Amino acid sequence: MGITDPELTILDVFEDVEYVRDSVEVSLVDNSKKLQVYAYVWSDKNDQDLYGDWDFEVWKSEHMDDFIKMTEEFVEEYEDPEAKSRVETYESYYQSGDDKSSVA
Repeated sequence: MGITDPELTILDVFEDVEYVRDSVEVSLVDNSKKLQVYAYVWSDKNDQDLYGDWDFEVWKSEHMDDFIKMTEEFVEEYEDPEAKSRVETYESYYQSGDDKSSVA
């Protein structure tokens, strides 16, 4: 609640093409009130990792540090007017023809 259009634009840039913003209905736990909200949904509906159980505690222990680092780097890049999107960076990186497969 209270997210402005410019903030939504930043979130759209952050999520890039991997997610799509969609309007979904949610029910609040404390009073069962239903709301229409935006959610970012994984865009590859055929991805087998999309289906199944997800455990926040497992994610937190295995992925949160990397997520925080990625988010900090996003903020730095977002504030740089010369920065490319993650997709543009990926495409230019792999189209260069250099063998950089050891870089994560």
